[in-house]
Amino acid sequence: MPQVTPAALRAQIASGDIGPLYLLSGDDEVEKAALAEEITATTDEGLRAFNVERLYGGDTTVEELIGAASQLPMMAPRRVIVVLDAERLLAPKKESKAAEEAQARLEHLLGHPPPHATMVFVCASILDERRRVFKAIAEHGAVVKVGDITDPGAAARWVSAAAKREGMSLAPAAVQAFVGRTGHEIGRLRAGVERLRLFTLGTDTVSVEDVREAVPVAPNAPENWGIANAIEAGDLRRALRQLALALDSGASEFYLLGQLRVAAGKLPGPRVQSGIDAVFRTDLALKSSGGKARLLLERLVVELCPGEGRGAAGRRHAR
Repeated sequence: MPQVTPAALRAQIASGDIGPLYLLSGDDEVEKAALAEEITATTDEGLRAFNVERLYGGDTTVEELIGAASQLPMMAPRRVIVVLDAERLLAPKKESKAAEEAQARLEHLLGHPPPHATMVFVCASILDERRRVFKAIAEHGAVVKVGDITDPGAAARWVSAAAKREGMSLAPAAVQAFVGRTGHEIGRLRAGVERLRLFTLGTDTVSVEDVREAVPVAPNAPENWGIANAIEAGDLRRALRQLALALDSGASEFYLLGQLRVAAGKLPGPRVQSGIDAVFRTDLALKSSGGKARLLLERLVVELCPGEGRGAAGRRHAR
């Protein structure tokens, strides 16, 4: 069976066509745990105590794994064995005659998996594909790389699937806005989905504006000028919201000050110099501990935002 995606594995699970071997590896620990749990959930809940076994690679011998795989299921077609930290069993660092013999027995097991068992190996790190155990799993089972997102298209597909599992419906434009703000690093994608879920609780359809309100802009993301864009649009409320999200996500105050310097340069002619002066005053205050960074940046945003957008939003912030 060739390498499969998490979505393809879930399709197999849904169809009931469970294979004998799975290797789950990659950076997304949450997704690996979820996939392993979904495989174990294919067993009858009332008999799960007899037909599901969890082992730990560092505490398990090859003989114990062989014993677990050889045990017949109770009133079910197969049992599931999940091995966590599996790289410690599949690729041990010990080099001895006994270790070599154990690896030979493990390779034989993987090359001849029993028909009544499914073995799921969850690796904390990527297993060397040159190893014979890897090749055996790839030949007789499935290798699933989790969290390997390298381009915006893959990130968009991940966001759509994750949002659907959380009961959210995102239009294509909202998905693109999401990826534009987070980039394709798995941790930021997952955190963004969680923030969006909480922000839109009780809402059937998630809009682009919801995404802009709830999902922070990553420093290296394509859409990393949210504060400056909001100021240019005269939207004080959104500018303050973007500032709060950026600070909460760990953005440097001096990085954000750079955004505000760009925004000051785009102010209407008569206000450009006063805006730039305000940026320099804030820069000096930040470097001389002239106040809390968040408060200083909030004041600067209020000062830079054009008068038309300050109205009620500005008065609410002033209170």
